[in-house]
Amino acid sequence: MGFFDKLFGGKNAAETKFKGEKKTVMMPLAGKVIPLEELPDETFASAILGGGCGIEPTGDTVYAPFDGTVTQVPESLHAVGLMSDDGIELLIHVGMDTVKLDGEGFTPKVAQGAKVKKGDKLLSFDMDLVKEKGYQTQTMFLVADAKGKEVEVVEAANADNNTKIMNLK
Repeated sequence: MGFFDKLFGGKNAAETKFKGEKKTVMMPLAGKVIPLEELPDETFASAILGGGCGIEPTGDTVYAPFDGTVTQVPESLHAVGLMSDDGIELLIHVGMDTVKLDGEGFTPKVAQGAKVKKGDKLLSFDMDLVKEKGYQTQTMFLVADAKGKEVEVVEAANADNNTKIMNLK
């Protein structure tokens, strides 16, 4: 059973494979990188779902951090699962407990199964609405299954989707 199946339910995901020694992942939305352990949600902060980082967003659009395939867009529209062409499985989860908004304030730009290129729009969200409804906007950016690879997060402040954020080695 794959990572997104565990999180959202569904069929088994393809096994993650890494062909190279080092993989690079770009920032999926404008903002400041936050260490996972500083996130207010224990599940994400403890890296149970995978290594990575949080992002304090300054932008409202989530972009593809690499070339790949959209593996999951839940009905609540608050997250996107991706698999890179070289086997990196990621989750981009916008906000804390935003699944409870049932899609309100979220607009998907892609569907499950879509092929994407780095920089393609994946989803947009109404940051003001999310905050007005009482939810935090910190976005989790997680590697679902590193297959023994070390996830190295690059520190970044005021970064955009052209900023390198993560290396897998």
